[in-house]
Amino acid sequence: MWKADWVDLESTALLVIDVQQGFINRHSRGVLPAIVQLMERWRAAGAPMVLTRFHNELGSPYEMITGWTRLRTTEEQALVDELAPFVPAAAAVIDKTRSSALTPEAARLIRDAGWTDLVLCGIDTDACVYDTAVAAYQSGYRPWIVTDACASTGGIKYHEAALLLASRNLGVNQLVTSDTILTRISGHQGEQP
Repeated sequence: MWKADWVDLESTALLVIDVQQGFINRHSRGVLPAIVQLMERWRAAGAPMVLTRFHNELGSPYEMITGWTRLRTTEEQALVDELAPFVPAAAAVIDKTRSSALTPEAARLIRDAGWTDLVLCGIDTDACVYDTAVAAYQSGYRPWIVTDACASTGGIKYHEAALLLASRNLGVNQLVTSDTILTRISGHQGEQP
């Protein structure tokens, strides 16, 4: 249940997680319009936004344990073109080498900014988005996963599995839709469409 008094755009940041060329495929491409719309409205409201980029370093656990060697090239690591207009308005673009976006740099930024709530969208629901939500929860922040602004490169079954785990481990109330978020932003901004 979304609490009407929840949205405080000064203490709530939008985290756009790993929307990068190397994570776009037939399973994840369709989520881009929802992410862009969310970012447009978030920026228009003047609310804080952070983007992350994943880098899979040589010899990483992803390579050594699972054999995954993607997200190494500059092309794969680049944010998708649709996000370029939002970079100047972002509080930060954080590069990371692990799944959670709560890197030491991000943790400092969140703490120093006084953000209490983190609205999460991006790719992969079952990896970086979920891991960020759990890390935020365990660090004392309220994570909100925007279910229709997340996707999994592995397909819908992995996306849905992550949301099922999130509903169990974080609480079903922490799963929201972009319509719910956009309505709350509009309700606080009065002049937003």
